[in-house]
Amino acid sequence: MIRSIYGTRGMAVAPHALAAQSALAVLREGGNALEAMVAAAATIAVVYPHMNSIGGDSFWLVHVPGEPPRGIDACGAAAAAASREWYTERGITGNIPFRGGVAANTVAGTISGWNAAFELSRELGGKLPLARLLADAIHYAESGIAVTQSLAATTAARHRELAPQPGFAATFLPRGQVPDPGSRYTQPRMGDTLRQLARAGLDDFYRGELGRAIAADLAAVGSPLALADLHAHRAQRRTPLALKHSLGTLYNMPPPTQGLVSLLILGILDTLDIGKVDPASADYVHLAVEATKQAFGIRDRYITDPAGMTVGAQSLLEADRVHELAARVDRGKAASWGAGQAPADTVWMGVADSAGRAVSMIQSLYHEFGSGVVLERTGINWQNRGCSFSLDEHALNFLRPGRKPFHTLNPALAIFNDGRTMVYGSMGGDGQPQTQCAVFTRAAVFGMGRQAAISAPRWLLGRTWGRASDTLKLEARFSAEVVATLRRYGHEVEVMQDFDEVMGHAGAVVRHPNGVFEGGADPRSDGSVATF
Repeated sequence: MIRSIYGTRGMAVAPHALAAQSALAVLREGGNALEAMVAAAATIAVVYPHMNSIGGDSFWLVHVPGEPPRGIDACGAAAAAASREWYTERGITGNIPFRGGVAANTVAGTISGWNAAFELSRELGGKLPLARLLADAIHYAESGIAVTQSLAATTAARHRELAPQPGFAATFLPRGQVPDPGSRYTQPRMGDTLRQLARAGLDDFYRGELGRAIAADLAAVGSPLALADLHAHRAQRRTPLALKHSLGTLYNMPPPTQGLVSLLILGILDTLDIGKVDPASADYVHLAVEATKQAFGIRDRYITDPAGMTVGAQSLLEADRVHELAARVDRGKAASWGAGQAPADTVWMGVADSAGRAVSMIQSLYHEFGSGVVLERTGINWQNRGCSFSLDEHALNFLRPGRKPFHTLNPALAIFNDGRTMVYGSMGGDGQPQTQCAVFTRAAVFGMGRQAAISAPRWLLGRTWGRASDTLKLEARFSAEVVATLRRYGHEVEVMQDFDEVMGHAGAVVRHPNGVFEGGADPRSDGSVATF
């Protein structure tokens, strides 16, 4: 896949084709970009259940022409009962476990994000009912989906670890076996849950009949979450971070996300005149990796729940600070590199409509299948985002009741000086900001088409879903010369497959000044661009 897809009336991209088509159907019916994204978000939660769930979190960036970009923070906080003492009482004194009820310690914010987006769509003139936006997802849950290679492979890799968790085997191992690619897979309890949300409203997840069922099931699996935690949760509208770039203004989400990292990498590379480097060379990858190390250093020093930060995130994007980081980059030598963040799985999706409104959205469970716990009455697979908290009181992300966890999630938006608008993003832990760097620089700085920029060989420093090593990972399509040069510069290189899924599932939609849409989807995923 090297050729971009073009359209003139609207466009959607998602890592599963059915989600992109759900968004397109809403656009065809006159829905706006926010309504279309709610539909896509519901569908992707059903058709890509190893990557995301309504039991996870989400973040949204929304562009409306002539207005400042808006952000929606749909991240759930730690339970009021979640504390170091709570874990100590249960014999847990090291790290918070990745799996089980004790890992399900933060509220799932995804549905509150859909609700905030739905309310904003109404402010922008949206008229489609919620039941219509959830209709595709309900159908796929009840009538079934075809199992993708990605879902089958991830289930096969994780089922022994996860089968002991409450509800996992009954939900994800039909007839006690890993489902084959192409087999039909139904989720009747999820269908019932989505029907309840369509009937009672999305707030029912937190403050209604559904919320009471969720709280009871969480208590039954040993989670510290309680009904009061669900009652206390609401998505928040946030002001995005902004970076002044030579090509325009770039936006991303503020903490607790690592959106700052994605912007810093691009700011550093802009300062280093990355456009003068051959995009197929080792020097291009080297500079991007070294910029990443500098940005990760800032992340690990500062980023946490914004209520506990000692410095404003936007101030870290000031030109003098970016120049200071760029000056630390050695063009011919790899800097030392420590451990990255934990692996993660996620979905990113983008939608743009004929009025120029655009949405960049990311939705996640954290690890594959999250905590592994599936709630009995609702069929909801709950996230394990809170296992990123530390039980060390001196740590930046020390667990405290009501605290928001650090998030790798960060959807991106670029508004160019020439009138173009682009939404873009990817899944994949430490890989998210690096893939955003690859897509942006290749498309915007080097002028590659969106699809070519996404399909081109990628690199990844550190950890991502399915890989916990801290090596510099390169797809095998890089030349032997590039690999050898990077090793000579001091990088510990690990060569992956030609199109390796660990590099993440990227996507991009751009609206050109003449109203033409251009999009690309990742051949490493099951996704597509849908347009008309």
